[in-house]
Amino acid sequence: MTLIVHHLENSRSQRIIWLLEELGLPYEIKRYERHPKTQKAPDSLKAIHPLGKSPMIEDDGEVIIETAVIAEYLVAKAGGKLGAPSESKGARLYNQYLHFAEGSMMPPLYGSLVVGRLGLLGLPARKPVAKMTTDLLVWLETELADRDYFAGDELTAADIMMSFPLEACQARAGLDERYPNLMAFLNRIHARPQYQTALEKGGPYAFA
Repeated sequence: MTLIVHHLENSRSQRIIWLLEELGLPYEIKRYERHPKTQKAPDSLKAIHPLGKSPMIEDDGEVIIETAVIAEYLVAKAGGKLGAPSESKGARLYNQYLHFAEGSMMPPLYGSLVVGRLGLLGLPARKPVAKMTTDLLVWLETELADRDYFAGDELTAADIMMSFPLEACQARAGLDERYPNLMAFLNRIHARPQYQTALEKGGPYAFA
């Protein structure tokens, strides 16, 4: 049975397509468009899983959700390719950033999006939420001061997880030339042939 990626445009599921390209696993994409006014996922995704959120994959009749869980599942399916480095520090960093992307980076980014849509009502929260993101970027900049990737000198699934929040920061949360290490990381991953192929297959992606 073919592995299916249920891919919502301009969403975290773009990372799963890129990961699959890097792993060389066969897959099929079912693409969904956001509602033009609300930007929410279509109800048709709920026919796949009750929460109706992307990414989700189907493999061997099983539906799997949550980006980091999907990433770990696919890495295991590919025999550990792009998985945790063998040495202990690299393994720790791998696990840290595999979950940091969603657990620490995405909450303030999502908060900023919500606050921005509240207009004047959200004004008091804008600076505190923006500072949360800035603090994260300042720290992440130091993390890449002496290595090319988050878990070491080679690309891993942790870098693929980190790509989306950093691209979102570049698009709307102040990630720019003030953070040369992070910008170099984005330029490095964007230049990968597998990343470019994933963009072609996934369709328009506003953050790339």
